Amino acid sequence: MHHSLTILGSGYTANFLLPLAEQLYTEVFATSRDPDQRLSGLRREQRIRFDLTQPETWRLIPPATDLLWCFPAVPIESVRQFAETAALRARQLVVLGSTSAYDNDLSTEYPPPWIDETAAFDSRIPRVQGEELLRSHYGAITLRVSGIYGPHRNPMEWIRTGRVARSRKYVNLIHAEDLAAICLAALRRGEAGTVYNVSDGTPRTWDDICRTLERRWGIRSSVSPEPQSTGKRIANQRMCELLKADGMTLHYKDLYQALEHIQEASLNEAGPSR
Repeated sequence: MHHSLTILGSGYTANFLLPLAEQLYTEVFATSRDPDQRLSGLRREQRIRFDLTQPETWRLIPPATDLLWCFPAVPIESVRQFAETAALRARQLVVLGSTSAYDNDLSTEYPPPWIDETAAFDSRIPRVQGEELLRSHYGAITLRVSGIYGPHRNPMEWIRTGRVARSRKYVNLIHAEDLAAICLAALRRGEAGTVYNVSDGTPRTWDDICRTLERRWGIRSSVSPEPQSTGKRIANQRMCELLKADGMTLHYKDLYQALEHIQEASLNEAGPSR
């Protein structure tokens, strides 16, 4: 590991990464296409303007820094050119991918089979092509991340607003705080060129989640009018071994306990009612 870390593409997950990373690295930098606007909470010297499609911004990345890549690795030619320009082979590089890389939507088996890192993935997906280029040619550690939730990204609101409806489709989730810890474990302990599935290890159907939220919090939901795929059941054993090697474990294994914490934090933010 280097003494510094650069987060390429600082969005929601970076809010949880930054305070943890600052405990491990002497310097932590974050990038955005518009850093002064989007990264105003950071010190000016931490903010870096970076746009993969604008090569003139590539030189702004510090030359001796670990990298955490947090946005889709597209377009692939820009990914390739940046990888060579930034000498990514000489860096510790973790790339955040998605479990959507696993193409299981046409499966008729129910419940769907467990998917580990040896499962086939859809190489036609542009971001998967970029991730695989970085993994196979530049030693990137790929995290295939399940649905991210946490404060201000609350599944309760997804259901309450009708964004998600009841269905038999399986969903896999990971709390943003756990994802941040996994990213740092991958930087510290991950093996170059390795894929790790990131999930809390308990796939649930939207039907089960909706019914539990209605029973415990009175949140009503609708039934999906459209046919749904079976979804996926993501296995996370390799990820758990990585965390264990780093002296860590998942903090939010229980979705509903995590939602209670999010609700309590939201009420505290709102302050006392008048």
